[in-house]
Amino acid sequence: MNRFKVSRFRHAAAKPARKEAWIRDIRAGSATSCGNHIKSSCCLIAFNADSAGVLGIVPLESRDGGKRAVSQLCCHSDVVTDFDFSPFDALLLATGSADETVKVWRLSESGQDLPSCPGVTLGPAGCQVETLQFHPTADGVLVSGAGRTAKVWDVAQQKPLTGRYCRRSPAEHVPSA
Repeated sequence: MNRFKVSRFRHAAAKPARKEAWIRDIRAGSATSCGNHIKSSCCLIAFNADSAGVLGIVPLESRDGGKRAVSQLCCHSDVVTDFDFSPFDALLLATGSADETVKVWRLSESGQDLPSCPGVTLGPAGCQVETLQFHPTADGVLVSGAGRTAKVWDVAQQKPLTGRYCRRSPAEHVPSA
């Protein structure tokens, strides 16, 4: 008797997209980043560009069936360390940087008319923002990690919901047995 069920997908194989659907000729940046180097929503793709503080934005679907135009979002004065799209709003992008700030951007669906200033600026964090992630089930909740601090932000209210240190104080340290 076999204890394990045989998967009905055992003979399935990944099928790559047609070459016409590939996105080519995009120069991703070589700047160091802590988190994501490329991220996609249901209508836009964002990636680190060649310059520090700049993200490349490309629409997922090409309008004219030809090449996709890459737009540059100049979002920070220093290296963009991480970025994330909201799972509830495909045009809402949060960026974190070594300049110690978190910025939330409202992008256009075409990816061409990029904003010159962010909708919301959160921080300063006190040190380089290393990670960002929107909450998967709560709209408008963003977590940022900077140094040994994690903050949960309410983006609509533009204030932190919590800010806890991850490091224990020497009085709280419990010796191992």
